[in-house]
Amino acid sequence: MTNSRMLAVQSPIIPVVGELIRNSPGTISLGQGVVSYSPPPSAIELLPKFLADPANNLYKAVEGIPPLLDALTEKLSIFNGIDINDNNCIVVTAGSNMAFMNAILAITSPGDEIILNTPYYFNHEMAIAMAGCRAVLVETDENYQLRPDAIAQAITPKTRAVVTISPNNPTGVVYSEDLLRHVNQICADSGIYHISDEAYEYFTYDGVKHVSPASFAGNSDYTISLYSLSKAYGFASWRIGYMVIPKHLLVALKKVQDTILICPPVVSQYAALGALQAKPEYLQENIGAVAGVRQIVIDYLNQLQGLCTITPANGAFYFFLKVHTNLDAFELVKRLIQEYKVAVIPGTTFGMEHGCYLRVAYGALQKDTVTAGIDRLVQGLKAIV
Repeated sequence: MTNSRMLAVQSPIIPVVGELIRNSPGTISLGQGVVSYSPPPSAIELLPKFLADPANNLYKAVEGIPPLLDALTEKLSIFNGIDINDNNCIVVTAGSNMAFMNAILAITSPGDEIILNTPYYFNHEMAIAMAGCRAVLVETDENYQLRPDAIAQAITPKTRAVVTISPNNPTGVVYSEDLLRHVNQICADSGIYHISDEAYEYFTYDGVKHVSPASFAGNSDYTISLYSLSKAYGFASWRIGYMVIPKHLLVALKKVQDTILICPPVVSQYAALGALQAKPEYLQENIGAVAGVRQIVIDYLNQLQGLCTITPANGAFYFFLKVHTNLDAFELVKRLIQEYKVAVIPGTTFGMEHGCYLRVAYGALQKDTVTAGIDRLVQGLKAIV
């Protein structure tokens, strides 16, 4: 028996590359988008409070426990400039991937269209396919910045949302306030949603500031914002994200979440509450260390001028290389692992079917391992290409 729904969905690339890495011991991974550091001590310190309440083994509210919702309300106001009011609300999720799936199921019917900007985040495209909808792909410009006119032209009567990711995965670029305002206004004028994925909101460099579209005046009815603790707080396996949604979507969203999850894991919600109480130095020092690693990566990648196009990127912890070769991207990835013991992710996974692209992730590396890993990548590309 074949499962027709899942046949249309691409296989996630991370496990495939992971298997190649396991078969080539000693490989340094510039593949998965995680950070090297641990959650703040304040996250662990709150766990006894969870264990002390005998009722905490029972189901809790679908949208999250009140103390965490209060803490997130404060964070959104201070950091994002988003006020939680009568027109919007927060829903805690098991990571922001789940938040995206929640949003797609809440706003679409099978056959509807969602606009993704390429290169896209592969799990977004997969979620759209799983929901029986169609991803409509709009190319970004040569610096991977949004093209609002192209987005507007791609809208049809079946379009339900435009998705933006800033800071971006896989390119690392940060979208300007002007571009995000333009896209947000297009969504308002077209009567569709703007889904803004902001999982990397804290990871910006060289004085660049993160902008949340939901902070723009009067857009509560059509802006859906997605957030994650996985990256900034070293929380990947704890699975806590959250979303800010128009209030009118809450009933639909609770149906989805109650069916898939019932409630976000309460032990993780307590840890998240603790994480949000971390001293400011926690983020400053850890993201400062990532910024230091980033500079090493830039210095090494500059040796590839002529072999690759390296687009400047001021956010997240990725660079997206266009390699000047006729080689297939996945074949190049396999050779880099087998011959040079360094792993990256092929651009085909992110919707880049034409040309050879590689995503280089540096968030999980310390200064010593990044030097070894990025040196292997540079030497490998010089030799193979």
